[in-house]
Amino acid sequence: MSAPAHPQAATSEARATAASSTGAAITAALLAVLGLLSAIAPFATDLYLPAFPQMAAELGTGATAVQLTLTAFLVGVTAGQLVFGPLSDRFGRVPPLLAGCLLMVVAGIATVLAPSPAVLIGARLLQGLGGAAGMVIGRAIISDLATGKAAARAFSLMMIVGGVAPVIAPVVGGFLVEPIGWRGILAVVLALSVVMLVAVIAVVRESYPADRRLADRAERLATGSPLRALRSRAFLGYTAVFTFAFGVMMAYISASPFLYQDMMGLDTTGYGLAFGANALALMVVSAVSAKLAATHDVRRLLVTGIAVLLASTLVFGTLVALGAPAGWLALPLFVGVGSLGLVFGNATALALGAVPAGAGAASAVLGAAQFGLAALVSPLVSVGGTATAAPLALVMTACAVVATGALMVTVRRG
Repeated sequence: MSAPAHPQAATSEARATAASSTGAAITAALLAVLGLLSAIAPFATDLYLPAFPQMAAELGTGATAVQLTLTAFLVGVTAGQLVFGPLSDRFGRVPPLLAGCLLMVVAGIATVLAPSPAVLIGARLLQGLGGAAGMVIGRAIISDLATGKAAARAFSLMMIVGGVAPVIAPVVGGFLVEPIGWRGILAVVLALSVVMLVAVIAVVRESYPADRRLADRAERLATGSPLRALRSRAFLGYTAVFTFAFGVMMAYISASPFLYQDMMGLDTTGYGLAFGANALALMVVSAVSAKLAATHDVRRLLVTGIAVLLASTLVFGTLVALGAPAGWLALPLFVGVGSLGLVFGNATALALGAVPAGAGAASAVLGAAQFGLAALVSPLVSVGGTATAAPLALVMTACAVVATGALMVTVRRG
């Protein structure tokens, strides 16, 4: 058989071969490991939040320095995705992934033993850089092995773990902070990092071999710019949908302590139950989305999820504007968080599916946009203090409206 005449033909043939082996390649064990990779950074972000007062007291510093440990981690996660994504396109998925996992383990040891706020801040920055590798490369691996409905199903299953992690982490941290302290909580993150490294070595195999890397590189160069594929309207549109839908969830997570406890009057246990109920809704809908993706159009599932998300945020905003009892706000939040199970996996599959020749770089842009917006959204929801949910309603509604607009434009042009 003669070789394909053009790089594009070679790339298409390579992708077709990979797609034909999807059923065997994406195993339950691989999905579980990829779910852990997607969850570790969000878990490390939120798990130690309840320990902030204890950290400030023991380290003899103020709240600002403790907050910088979180900011440094988020900066590391954002920058790390932009570094490890392109590296995985050039050198394959496994070597950069192992390097990132090892960096997170080493940095995790430094966080547990940190003698001062400055050392802790630096270690958290490196920990974020390492954790980003798992998130960005995990998405790229699925994009390597599956397309269309199969990819949407795999992303939805992976999101059951990755999407729920930032929701349940503060609750788990709240239970752990008293018995084991903030160093103990960071030791839990370290233990998870070690598990992640071992799991990658045991389960993950190269999904982007050298022949495909060469063919895709030739295709990108033939178009005139390696980054040209990332200007795809479909990629940018679905990335915006994913990013701003995630903004809704981050706004909810950031405001949830004062909303449930200060405004609704729930104690710590009640807060944990309310938080857990919303996390359960997200998990269940993600599982349903994965099942529906096998028989339904992925775009229709995404449209349904965004429609429910927009409706729930509008209802939430209306209740806040009318001064309804705070307890009523829990219902639209439950529906809105649950609807994200139809959004995250399907939007990710559609975004990365639009640029298969640069899945690593595309995954990097997707993740950097996600955490970049999260860093902007989180402080906005508390500008009015703890006596009103109006800032939360405005931020959630604005993010939902932008996600809806991006989806409408993308689907119409597609």
